[in-house]
Amino acid sequence: MNDSFIGKVFSYFKDDSPKVIVITGASAGLGRSIAREYAKLGCSIALLARGEDGLSGAKEEVEKLGGKALIKQVDVADAGKIEEIADDIEDELGPIDVWINNAMVSVFSPVNEMLAEEYKRVTEVTYLGQVYGTLAALKHMRKRNKGSIIFVGSALAYRGIPLQSAYCAAKHAIEGFYDALRAELIHDKSKIKTCMVQLPAMNTTQFELVKSRLPNKAKPMGKIYQPEVAARAIVYAAKHNRREIYVGYPTLYSILGNKIAPWLGDHVLAKEGYKGQQTELKEDPDRLNNLYAPVPGDHGSHGSFDKDASSKSTELWLSMNKNKIFIGLGVITTIGWILKKKMRQNLDLKSSEQF
Repeated sequence: MNDSFIGKVFSYFKDDSPKVIVITGASAGLGRSIAREYAKLGCSIALLARGEDGLSGAKEEVEKLGGKALIKQVDVADAGKIEEIADDIEDELGPIDVWINNAMVSVFSPVNEMLAEEYKRVTEVTYLGQVYGTLAALKHMRKRNKGSIIFVGSALAYRGIPLQSAYCAAKHAIEGFYDALRAELIHDKSKIKTCMVQLPAMNTTQFELVKSRLPNKAKPMGKIYQPEVAARAIVYAAKHNRREIYVGYPTLYSILGNKIAPWLGDHVLAKEGYKGQQTELKEDPDRLNNLYAPVPGDHGSHGSFDKDASSKSTELWLSMNKNKIFIGLGVITTIGWILKKKMRQNLDLKSSEQF
């Protein structure tokens, strides 16, 4: 009995923070920002991506910030290789605590100019890459009945927009897969955590790297956030078994608005969706893109919209602190009720003394 009590106390106070993190698409953009956040926590991080230059840059940043980095050059569309790498990570770094499915590719193009092989490629990376990563993570996490799998989603998982049909379809597919997986884990009474983090428009490198048939350079549509905002949300999501986290009010508005009046979204996006996704600068039709192979160089995490991007989200802060807010409101309400009752008692006492 005493041993059991001591065990419970030890379990309560032990450090259960994640130690081994896997990030796909870690060489640039959001993946790079996520790596930095975990590096600050002193984690061991497996960095998965295709681009050697970006991976080397990410490794250097992680180690400067106090983390340990392991590079794995891989295309997430290769299911067998992803499973093999997951085995290697466990051997080299230890049990995987968090697997973050972040890798993506896209094509900016009207549907009538898209090629069948482009839809296939975007699906293989942006959708099936998350499925393959999840299968590899589950293979190890199920043995321990422990771990966290994060799906990087988007407001576009609910609301498709023009000129990004392949990407929107892939994000919709991820949402369907995630819904099914989460229900199965609940059925199995699994302790493996999952969360799908739905993102807004972000200032990442994708707008300079993805394939585009647009006449002008592509840009994020609507309010833009820095990738660090989403990175913080993902680190939070990995520690909590929240079903979904919406990053930014635009994500919330887009998802709720589409549920209420999708027909209105059709007309608004038909009018504003083309111009809203392009700058005034002409695009070079011959520039390199990363659809089938990485673009050489270390591209970092930020795109070219720093001056327009927000580094914080009030909506996300409220979401991440909602329990504390509810507790605080509860305490304030209770104190108010006690003070009100005390005042009434004092008034009743004074009234009785007068008589």
